[in-house]
Amino acid sequence: MASQSALILRMALLLLQLMYSTGAGVSIIPSKTDVLVGEQILLLCKAGGEGDITWQKEGEDIDEEEKVTPVDETSSKLIINKATMEDAGRYTCLCHYDSGSHDSGNIQVYVYVGPSFGSTTTYHEFLEGKQGTVPCQVSGQPAVDAHWIRDKEEISSHEGRRVRKLPDNTLFIENVKREDAGTYMCRANIKGRPIHIELPVSVVVNAPPTVRLREEEKKVMAGPEANVTFLCLVDGLPKPNITWIMQVPFDPSRHYFNSDRSELTITSVARGDYGEYTCTATNKISESSGSIMLQVFETPEVFVSAEQQRVPMGEGVSVSCNVSGHPQPELHWLNKHSGHTVDSTSGRVRVVDGALVIDEVVPSDGGLYSCMAVSTHGNASRDVAIHTQPGPPHYLSVSPGPTSVMFSLKTSPINGGTAITSFVLQWMQSAEEKWNEITVPASDPLALTTLKPYTLYTVRLAALNAVGLGKFSETNSVRTQGIREPDSPVLMSDDIKIDGNSFSIKLKQIDDGGTPLHHFDVRYRIVHVKDDKESSDWTETQMTPDANSIHLRDLSPSDYQLEVTAVNANGSSSPARFNFTIAEPAVKASGMTKGSVVGIVILIFLVVFLVVDATCCYRNRCGLLMSISSKIFGQKVPGLKMLEEGEGATNGEVKLNGLSTPRGSMQQTGLQTHTVEGGQSTEVTCDKAHLTKNEKTQPGRNLSTADA
Repeated sequence: MASQSALILRMALLLLQLMYSTGAGVSIIPSKTDVLVGEQILLLCKAGGEGDITWQKEGEDIDEEEKVTPVDETSSKLIINKATMEDAGRYTCLCHYDSGSHDSGNIQVYVYVGPSFGSTTTYHEFLEGKQGTVPCQVSGQPAVDAHWIRDKEEISSHEGRRVRKLPDNTLFIENVKREDAGTYMCRANIKGRPIHIELPVSVVVNAPPTVRLREEEKKVMAGPEANVTFLCLVDGLPKPNITWIMQVPFDPSRHYFNSDRSELTITSVARGDYGEYTCTATNKISESSGSIMLQVFETPEVFVSAEQQRVPMGEGVSVSCNVSGHPQPELHWLNKHSGHTVDSTSGRVRVVDGALVIDEVVPSDGGLYSCMAVSTHGNASRDVAIHTQPGPPHYLSVSPGPTSVMFSLKTSPINGGTAITSFVLQWMQSAEEKWNEITVPASDPLALTTLKPYTLYTVRLAALNAVGLGKFSETNSVRTQGIREPDSPVLMSDDIKIDGNSFSIKLKQIDDGGTPLHHFDVRYRIVHVKDDKESSDWTETQMTPDANSIHLRDLSPSDYQLEVTAVNANGSSSPARFNFTIAEPAVKASGMTKGSVVGIVILIFLVVFLVVDATCCYRNRCGLLMSISSKIFGQKVPGLKMLEEGEGATNGEVKLNGLSTPRGSMQQTGLQTHTVEGGQSTEVTCDKAHLTKNEKTQPGRNLSTADA
């Protein structure tokens, strides 16, 4: 029994120790892990509980008390002043907790020297076309890698590269080019560590100056309007300075330079400007020169018999040309379209005694021709325009459509020397028929649009210009497609909105049938479903083809039917239908409004007023009702017959609305009579006032309203 208790106690202690050991932890906080030689190394050890803390390097205890300083029961710090390369290594902090457990933490400390570039030169100049080397001298410990970088990209050390890094860290540039100039970055990096420095190095490429002249000789005719410009194209690095040497003194009123002196302009050229003009370019490398000879002569002149000729195809044309000048210039004809001179004296296109002769003109002969006078003294020319019909269209393709045919030209026909204004499109169904045709402007689509569907046609076209109609293209056979209406539009039932007496729904057109839509037809009507009435008439409207929703307003509460149809040139689609309901406005559940209260008060007032007025009329013959009756019927009240005096006429009865009433009974009910003297009628009044005692006892007294 005692042995079991000891075993249980030992297991509890082990579990307790494991719990404390697991909860404790040791961490090392460095000031930095990469330390430059001569700097301080500071390591702070933090334990998870109280205990004894010791330090080790590479597994060996550090006994130097001046390096280790306890902070408190759970912390210790290690300080190494003026670190050396030998101080690099792995440091361990061990903590023996008071609970009997222990733990440790490790950290690697790196110590380095440099890197540095020593006496590396940061500026280099090379001649274009030569080889260039740019050294980069790097040093440091433990080991330093050197890299060359330009425009944020590292330069490769591959052997086949024109610009590459050599094994000794030198930048090598083979056959230096101008684009090699710029700033390069030499980066020195401590191997395996994020420690690096960079050194910018400038590379300058020099090139000796060169001078290039567009021509060696300038020929100009003397005169006040004659100007000449010499252009000196200069190249070199650094940019060369340009100077000019002239045979005549510089005249600021006629001699002008541009900003960099690469152009020399002479205005109002005179014979004295004749001579050689030399351009010299100079930079720190060398200098270069070029010369232009200026020839000053009289101006040649050209005269032609006509500046424009319209020639039908197959006919001939001749245009004469005369030239003058000193010395006598040579005459040449130039086809400006092809850029070739016409120097043949035989053939269909030839020059005879200075005249341009063309036999049997074809469309390619149309265009501009120039008669030129050429001599050592200058040139002159005059243009002649020859126009003829355009050529036949080539590379023509046709494509069918619904009742239509589209023509497509890969290249435009030869225009015959003047612009094509339109095209003539022809078609027929069979060889026995005549050609049908239409004329279409050149800027419009080339299409036949009035054909029959599913029909085979033969088609062709020809170009038309100001001279006339050209030859037709080869014929093409094509079968038209059928007429196709657009598909029904789609009403987006999941995107509707009903707001009071307004309704809206999204609209979408999937397929227009290959022909653009003209519009949408929209119509709607009230559908009487509940009371089995016939539906109302349709209300119709149209919407533009780009509409994407339908909006209906001012609708009455009811059930509605909506239909939408898409329409193009070929017809209408099937209608898309949608039913919806505009509900009655909801009755407010709140109490009566102020207007309702006012209306009820007015109604009560009118009822009371009528009761009082009727009572007044009935009893006292007064009030508004009595006044209105008097004005309409006089003194008689309708509905009561006149009473006659004597029993012989009425037998002692009064007839009221056709009923006989004894006179005594009438008085008992409160009706009164009025007897007109000398007459036979008696008027019954609505006065209900009771007779007084005296009135009852006076026989033969007339009853009147005055007595009342």
